[in-house]
Amino acid sequence: QVQLVESGGGLVQPGGSLRLSCAASGRIASINGMGWDRQGPGKEGELVATIANGGSTNYADSVKRRFTISRDNAKNTVYLQMNSLEPEDTAIYYCHANIRTYYSGYSMDYWGKGTLVTVSS
Repeated sequence: QVQLVESGGGLVQPGGSLRLSCAASGRIASINGMGWDRQGPGKEGELVATIANGGSTNYADSVKRRFTISRDNAKNTVYLQMNSLEPEDTAIYYCHANIRTYYSGYSMDYWGKGTLVTVSS
């Protein structure tokens, strides 16, 4: 089976930085797009950033110029560098990836269980 495990969340003061990581494991044949979503308290889910296998990226307007998504294909890992954090960034952050396994002839989306980011003084 495939697992995505996030790490790097925690408590940070406004203006601070955090780096989230998400490692995919299992019988992975290939990974297409990867990305991060978040859900804040009392808010709807938001697509934060995505990165294609070739490296092209997209960001939500709310995080442009503050967050950077990257990936290490050799490690099946996606990262989210978050700078200039604001209280409004407080949320559970989930990674996702479109993965084809060795026992399947097609790709499907997988999700991690999330990591909590709290921005507060």
